[in-house]
Amino acid sequence: MYKAVRARMRALMCGVVCRARSMGSARRDAGMVTSEYAMGIVAAVAFAVVLYKVVTSGAVSAELQAIVKQALDGKA
Repeated sequence: MYKAVRARMRALMCGVVCRARSMGSARRDAGMVTSEYAMGIVAAVAFAVVLYKVVTSGAVSAELQAIVKQALDGKA
């Protein structure tokens, strides 16, 4: 049984590797260029700043503190 499972896994892995190699040679432009990375980083930083501003605002901060206090007190 062990040999049969091992042979089946080897066949499956060979199929995956062979397909990956054939797809890689057909599609050379698979990654992002530097400008796309830069735009992605700028967007992520902008989102983080907005999220930080929202979470640290007075109303949201008070609500989060109330939720944590309620959880620590054991009240549902």
